[in-house]
Amino acid sequence: MFDIVRCKINEDCSDKAKELGFSKLLNLKVKEGGSEDQNRKYTSDKQNDVLMNPELKSIGDKVHYRKSGLNQVLAKLAKQNDVAIGFGFSFILNLEGVQLGQMIGRMKQNVRICRKSKTKMVVCSYANNVKEMRGAKDLLAFANVIGMTPGEAKQALNWKKDEKKVRVVG
Repeated sequence: MFDIVRCKINEDCSDKAKELGFSKLLNLKVKEGGSEDQNRKYTSDKQNDVLMNPELKSIGDKVHYRKSGLNQVLAKLAKQNDVAIGFGFSFILNLEGVQLGQMIGRMKQNVRICRKSKTKMVVCSYANNVKEMRGAKDLLAFANVIGMTPGEAKQALNWKKDEKKVRVVG
């Protein structure tokens, strides 16, 4: 099982990770989604491992489609450069009302785009602190909500990066 968190690696964080079932800590190059140009730059760079939440700064939906921060071209670039598209639970955890519905809709659209282009997907808690960390069953349920099949959800939770690029911490 695999999870990406943003909190500093300290004893509290590593103890909570072990309690939730995570065995080792990895150092990955993760970029947060931004504008469409930034997302293009991040997916074009082979040094990046994960583009987290490309839908995060997408605003201004059109009449006939949502602006989700990801399109077929960016998904193909991500596949060619071995950059996974990440979906973080902490952003959903901190939203309410209309914003929550819009964000889940954008995530669903990005899952469909990734499925169509066969781009790797990652589901993680992306926690800012220990209280936002979640276990595997919670993340699998989140993956099902945003439109992943059970097989895709398990693959997204057990995502593996090329071992040459990953550095194990601790």
